[in-house]
Amino acid sequence: MAKVTYVEHNGKEHTIDVAEGLTLMEGAVKNMVPGIDADCGGACACATCMIYVPEEWLAKIPGKEDMEETMLDFCEHTQANSRLSCQIKVTPELDGIRVSLPESQH
Repeated sequence: MAKVTYVEHNGKEHTIDVAEGLTLMEGAVKNMVPGIDADCGGACACATCMIYVPEEWLAKIPGKEDMEETMLDFCEHTQANSRLSCQIKVTPELDGIRVSLPESQH
């Protein structure tokens, strides 16, 4: 398990233990974190699970695949550290990660 903190755009935090092998999106959906809709169920086809990953955590997750880049191009409020949470699997290295949700997903 890895402890993951999801921070809503208004600052409200949700700290959850997420099992290794699940995605950050699955952890959020299973625990009803507001702002992670995951309309496509994790198929990287809707971008309703966008998160901001802090700079210090980016090296601990795999880089973006082409499909993720394409979906992020359609999102409002993307930043250099924007990722789709459905594309990030939880590993022991992610224990303690804090990700933020954009205002457009509230």
